[in-house]
Amino acid sequence: MTGYEQLFRLDGRRAVVVGAGSGIGRESALALAAQGATVVCADRNLPAARATADECGGIARELDVLDTAAVRAAAAELGPVDVLVFTAATNVRKRLLDYTSEEFARVVDLNLRASFDVVRAFGAGMVERGGGSIIGFASIRASVTEPGQGVYSATKAGLVQLLRTAAAEFGPHGVRVNAIAPGVVETPLTRQIKDNPAWYDAYAAKSALQRWARPEEMAGAVVYLAGDASSFVTGSVLYVDGGWTAVDGRFEPPN
Repeated sequence: MTGYEQLFRLDGRRAVVVGAGSGIGRESALALAAQGATVVCADRNLPAARATADECGGIARELDVLDTAAVRAAAAELGPVDVLVFTAATNVRKRLLDYTSEEFARVVDLNLRASFDVVRAFGAGMVERGGGSIIGFASIRASVTEPGQGVYSATKAGLVQLLRTAAAEFGPHGVRVNAIAPGVVETPLTRQIKDNPAWYDAYAAKSALQRWARPEEMAGAVVYLAGDASSFVTGSVLYVDGGWTAVDGRFEPPN
């Protein structure tokens, strides 16, 4: 049995981080490398991927997950992969009656269809080799939503169920599949909110910790799910949301 001092070590393992050029993906790549993994930093923005790879001693790879053929080619060319992390997502913050069909397709295509391609492309090799860990980034919006978040929420709920199904299907082959559900994190995806002080403060007040998360605060969850510390964890959703989903409103009763 692995000694407890090695539970979070990833020496000798190869990880692919899709979306490693910025935000949560970048911090995930740095954290995995810090624990000994060899990391492939994949991103549509190759210079950003290179910057992350240079910082963690990894390998940069240009990858547009909207290109199904490119995803399959990357999985084939990169060879054995022990850990897959994917963070790519987009959002169009509009109420349902204001949405266009094109906007709907854009959000679903990246958040759900591309995730389907990535899980299948890299998961097939893990199943064949008999082991691996797949970590997808969902959101608190998979379970709680608000006006203007309907399509994004639907894709994240769909992603959770996709990953749970993959966990059920891949599990007999030794492959674990889990989701991380962040709360509000200061990333390029949330810049629209961050730039509005009232909106920013309202979101901060919603969590139990009454603040936003930093991207690096997701890294511990990634390292945990990647390695032996989570050897019996699969089909799960790990909420890293500062208590957002635990708090129903902000009413303070009188003393």
